[in-house]
Amino acid sequence: MVDETAPIGIGVIGFGWMGRVHTTAYTRVGHHYPLARRPRLVAVADEVPGRADQAAAAYGFERATNDWRSLLDAPDISAVSITAPNFAHREIGEAFAAAGKHIWIEKPVGVTADDAAAVRDAVRAAGVQSAVGFNYRNAPAVEELRRRIADGEIGEITHASFRMLGDYAADASGAFTWRYELARAGHGVLGDLASHAVDLVRHLLGEIDEVVADGAIFVPRRRRPSGVVTGHERVSDGELVDVENEDWVSAILRLSSGARVTLEASRVAVGHQNDYGVRIHGTRGVLEWDFRRMGELVEAAGDAVQDLPLATRFVGTQSGDLARFQPGGALALSYDDLKVVEAERFLRSIVTGQPVGAVIDDAVAAAVVIDALAESTRTRRWTSVGTAIEAAR
Repeated sequence: MVDETAPIGIGVIGFGWMGRVHTTAYTRVGHHYPLARRPRLVAVADEVPGRADQAAAAYGFERATNDWRSLLDAPDISAVSITAPNFAHREIGEAFAAAGKHIWIEKPVGVTADDAAAVRDAVRAAGVQSAVGFNYRNAPAVEELRRRIADGEIGEITHASFRMLGDYAADASGAFTWRYELARAGHGVLGDLASHAVDLVRHLLGEIDEVVADGAIFVPRRRRPSGVVTGHERVSDGELVDVENEDWVSAILRLSSGARVTLEASRVAVGHQNDYGVRIHGTRGVLEWDFRRMGELVEAAGDAVQDLPLATRFVGTQSGDLARFQPGGALALSYDDLKVVEAERFLRSIVTGQPVGAVIDDAVAAAVVIDALAESTRTRRWTSVGTAIEAAR
């Protein structure tokens, strides 16, 4: 007989920064969701020598390995977090789904839309649950945005702007890593940041029909380090090699609703750290959200649509899962808190057998749009998306 109260055995594959974020999220689920099924940190895998052992010692995993394949048949693991680099997503995702493990996988789920679709197909064939790391949709203010748009509070949506600006690659001395290689990363800032923007567009405003885009590489060469580096570490020696994917992209999206969206993403925006946000205009008002002021909404709405004043307000505990973390508005949540929300929804989907939150189908749809944006930057033409998303389903 299956014990329906037993903790869910967890494996974490890849223990860079995102692996640590997932692991910490699991350990916090019970603090904020006391009735949730508890996770149990069974195993961690990372190919970097010593990293998995360090993770086990620091976070309490029961065992560590440098070979993720050794966990495929582990009977005490029911679910895995896949936080390895993009090029490994497809192989690892397909393998664990086929082994009957539920998967929480980071975006963009592979190098291309075909990779994401392959993982999706494996998930469907195995009948397991999935979650994808589109964490910005979990912000309580974003959930309120979605509700208010759906309720028609700012009327019919006419146009919007979405931005994802960062400076993490602005320094030309930043090491050449897998993130800058087509074969291992696929897209550059398109996959890393613009995928989040595309998910937010779909989550808030609906499907995308056509796109046109331009992209550029502004730091054309970087040094390949001789040893292991972490994150966006700077290096002063090593062979200079060509950067293979884009630093910046700007696009116009035509939505199925008829609305228009501008989207900009950059990894070389000097002076802008995690500058992510949305501005959505309707026939009766506007709503704005800035990730750096996560608990605030800027708004204006009313029948007198001309000369409406903008107002800034804090979202309250009625919005999203804010009450799980704070007793009232104006008490900030963090990036890591959004991952706790994501972890709880993943665990809940395993218990109920019903998808909750962003799932692998959302990753496929976003990847189709990202591939179309990349194609448009190459051809300098409008590129159809809607039929491709339908075909990918």
